[in-house]
Order: sequence, then structure tokens, then C-alpha cells
Amino acid sequence: MPADAANEGPHPGLQKMRQKLHNILGSISTFRPSVAKPPIIDASITITGEPSDEQQHQDAIHGLRALRDAVQRDLDNIEKFFADSRCASLPMPSTNAPYLIAVWNEVLLAPPPVIGIWSTFSETGAVALPRRRGGRKDEGIRVDVVADGGKRWIRVNTIKNSKLLAEFRELDSYLTDSDDDFDDESSNVRPSLRQVEFDNSVLRMARPIVAAAKANPITGTSDTPTITMQLTRLDPNPVEKKEYDSRISRTTEELKAMGIDVQLGERDDAFLSRQKGAEQTSHRRLHPTSRINLDLSILIALVSDLTHSPLPRSIQEAESRFTPSASYIEWKKSRLAAQTPKSEVEGSNEQQFALVDHIAKPSRALSTQAMQETMRTLWEEMLERLTPAISDGTVDFWTTPEAVDRCMQIVGKIGGPNEKRRARAMLLMDGPLTVEEQEEIFWRGSRYKKGYIPLFPIHIFPLASRLQEVIEPPKPSSPFSTALFHTCRGILSQETDGGLSTVPSFPISTPDTHSSQARDDSQHTPSHDLEDGEIPRAPVMKANHRLTAHTVQTMLWGASKGWTILTANKTSVKAILKEMKASGNGLWDREEREETDCQGGGVEDAALWVVEPRSLAEGMRSDFNES
Repeated sequence: MPADAANEGPHPGLQKMRQKLHNILGSISTFRPSVAKPPIIDASITITGEPSDEQQHQDAIHGLRALRDAVQRDLDNIEKFFADSRCASLPMPSTNAPYLIAVWNEVLLAPPPVIGIWSTFSETGAVALPRRRGGRKDEGIRVDVVADGGKRWIRVNTIKNSKLLAEFRELDSYLTDSDDDFDDESSNVRPSLRQVEFDNSVLRMARPIVAAAKANPITGTSDTPTITMQLTRLDPNPVEKKEYDSRISRTTEELKAMGIDVQLGERDDAFLSRQKGAEQTSHRRLHPTSRINLDLSILIALVSDLTHSPLPRSIQEAESRFTPSASYIEWKKSRLAAQTPKSEVEGSNEQQFALVDHIAKPSRALSTQAMQETMRTLWEEMLERLTPAISDGTVDFWTTPEAVDRCMQIVGKIGGPNEKRRARAMLLMDGPLTVEEQEEIFWRGSRYKKGYIPLFPIHIFPLASRLQEVIEPPKPSSPFSTALFHTCRGILSQETDGGLSTVPSFPISTPDTHSSQARDDSQHTPSHDLEDGEIPRAPVMKANHRLTAHTVQTMLWGASKGWTILTANKTSVKAILKEMKASGNGLWDREEREETDCQGGGVEDAALWVVEPRSLAEGMRSDFNES
């Protein structure tokens, strides 16, 4: 529809609303909410080489689809009206367009992050009620826009002066001289519609919202959400005298007395355009800190056969590389037979053939990871982002004793001989080595030259007894690091041992003086060979079973130092962000960063750096010789 179509044809007011509804549909389709995104570098990719979902779009707002559908329905009704050749002589149809337009304007201008549209809340408890499609509209108290991460509730009311004046006239009609007609005693108990206290539909709408806000404090706090009431078409001081009534002003004053922020008038189109333009020019750049905290998933990735062996030239070559050998199939069959009751082993030939076929299939996960490595290798990703720190000699790698211990348990059980060699050299399992010796052993047989990245020495944090008591909050700190720190410490505090670190199964050696003094290696000599036993299960957190103790400990150390945490564990990253929101630490102050952004694009330290996982793969190669 042409932009100037609203000025042509019948019903120009409806034509203008029609155009705005069209614009809203287009805006919703490309809308990216201004969410306080965490400072995370997401370098993960899909097998097609496209950016991951986290990079393509921000989290969808609950209720956005319902608003879009409502706009579409209203627009369809208007289009149907204008399709009638008699529309010029017909009265305007009933439309909800003014309200829908006003709600969308509030979504665009509300303080970020907007987390809900048309959300409903209970007046009596902190349980949000989902608004069922086609359900009753009076279920719970509706809030048009939940903004600022839940700190602000916005309610739109499109009532006009004329409608409120009609209410007043109806109330005035009850103020008759009926008392003169009924001067006997019975008149004192006669039912009356006369208003005892000042009231109207606007106030009646506001009171339940205030009650619901008090019953639904901001997540993780006891604070009550701030309420804004946008009265788009109410004017306490109209130009026309017939539209004036002092009780309109009294209504707005009563709202303010309830603690409600009252906003009058429609949003200016020019202001909306300026705000949209400002958002489009605002951006930020993330870079890792010079000191990098490595978690368990990265320690595994650094020694993996996938990151060192020649890259496959096609998906067929990748699948062929990880198709189990005949010796492996026979070994797997014999192991499964030993673990299966005799009655189940003596099955049909079809069952046995199906078992062999299942074992003989190539590993889809390892084939996928091998192809992902061809898109973006781990070492090239690290080199590109760390080049400034490498150039000035400030790059430094750290990890926790719990991650080291867990890494050696896993590599010792399922790693191939080259993966075990790299792990022992990287983590100094064979005693102290010089950096030159570490590099020679670690990079031997790799497709990369020795010292491609100055990885060594990897420093190890102290083995703390109670991490949440020993480690202090970051000083100075970014808001996100502080929030991450308090979340991790809160998770560990829920454990019965207060986040007690486990005693390592392996003697941990390190050239770092601070770490060496923090432990007595002679007390940690393993009493059994993990290669012949089962890998102990990593303890999970009571707060969230998707988080393990060593993961939370790694994040706690990184947050306390303000260093970037490098991880390939996307599940744990999502879990910790979920816990941050649940604990009330999901929001952080963005004002300082946004000011920098508007001045030409700010540079910010990344708290987390996420890459694709690389599993231990050497033992699953088709050309692997166990001997």
C-alpha cells in the first residue's frame, strides 16, 4: 500500500490505521528485541557453515506471535471493508487498531529487555498465568508489555475523553432528588446506584494491576515492578470545552497516588523513527581477555585427534575415517555378549544381524565434528582472536585442578595413545618439563607446527577447600562477571559440602609457584589404574543437573578474575544463564556499554567464549591399531 494512500479515498483515518498495521506486520517480521545480551563470543557453527541459532537471532519475546496474529486479523477486517465498493457510504467498522498500534509502540520504546507481551499475572501469588488462545480474557491480570527484564509493567488504555465523560454523565444521572420522593424510613434501605467513592473504568482497571504487581515481585528480589499506564487518547486539558471535565484530571491524580507512572498521548511517529535509527547504529565488539580460563571440554578438545590429524576432504572421507574396523566390531560384539544374559543372546539371526549393522555404522557425531573442523579449526579460531595478546606476550592459559583431574580420567579411559601423550605433556603428568619439552611432545605428529600457539605453561588454580568462601568477587568487575560470580557461588553453596573440591586422582605438577605451594602432590597419588576401571561420574549440582561441579568451579574462578572462559560445552552455558535469570542475576547494567556503543562501537571483554566440541576420536578411527 502506498505511503500516501491514507490521504486518498474514503475514511482517511481508517486508511492511516490500515497503513500502520501493514507497517507493524513488516516490523514484527524483522524485529530483534534489544535484549541485554551476555558478553559471550559464540564461535560455534553448524555443519553447513552457517552461524548457530544464537548468532542469527535473539530470544523470541513471549506473546509476540499473538500480537502479530491479532494485527493480521484486524487488518484482514479492514481490507475486507475497503474491498466493498460501497465502503465510502458505509460507517467505519469496529477496529482494535488504535490499541494494537499503541501496544507495538510501547514494545519498541520500552526499556530493554522486553520479556513479555500480553502476559497475565495472578493477584494473589507469584504465578504467571499463560493466556490460552481463545480462552477467557479475564483470566488473571493482563500486562500489555513486561519490560526491563520484568522490572516495569506497561498497560495501554485507549479510552477517549468522550467515553469517560459518558461514564460521568451516567453516574450523575443517579444524583437525583429521589430522597424527596422517599421520605419515609423505607427509603433509607432502598438499593441505590449512587457512587459512594470516586470511581470509573480507568481506576477499576488500575487497582488489580497494582495488587498483582505487589503479589508478583521481580524475580530474585522482593521489589515490586514499576507500573506505567499509557493513556494514549485521554487529555485532561482539551482544547474543546465540551471535552473538559475536572474529574479527568482527578483520575490521573488518583492513578499517580496509587504509585502508577501516568503517560498521556500517542507516541510521536518522528520520535519512533529516531529511536529505531539509534538502535541500528548501536553495536559492540567482543574480544577475549589476554588470560584465558580453560574448562574441561577445551582440555579434551586440545588433545583430540580431530584437532591434530589431517582434515578430511569430504563427508564421505570423514565417515570412512570413523567407520569401525573389523577388529573393533568383533571386540564390541564379544563385550556386549559378555554383558547380556544367555537367554537374550540366543535370539534370531535378524537380531544378530541388526546388532552387527548397528555397531558397524560410522560415528555420525565424530564425522560431523571432523567436518566442522574443516569449516573453522580450533587452533585457527584461537590464533585469530588471541593474536594481539600473543604479539605483545601477554597471553596466558589457566585451568582448575578439578578439570585437570577429570580430563586425565577421561583420556586415560577412552583416549588413543597420541591423545594420552598430548594430555600428559600438556598437564605435566610425567613431572615438570620445560616449555620446549612440552611443545615438542605435545605437537609431535600434529598437522600444525610446534608452538603454533604459545599454549605452555598452563597454570593451575589452587585446590580450594571451599571455593565460595575462598574466592572473592572480581575487583574491579564487569556487571556480568559479578552476576556470574554470585550465581556460581550460590549454586555451590547449596551442596552439602559447600562446594568442596574433590581430591585429585592424579599427581598434579605445575611450574607455577603459587599453584605448587597450594598442594602436596605426594598425597594425591592414584591408588588404581583408571584405564582398567570405570570413569567416576562427575557430581552434578542440586540447583541444575545439567551443571557439574567442575564446570561451576571453572566458571567461578573465571568470573572472580574477570577472565574469558573458553568452553565447548554449550549445554552448560545455557544452563548457567538460566540459573542467572532464576536467581535474579540475569540482568546487568548496560548503560556504560551502550554509551560507548553510541560513540562509535565499544569494545568489551568477553566473559565466555564458546566453540564447537571436539571429542576424543583416535580410538574410533577405522585405521586405529590398538597394539
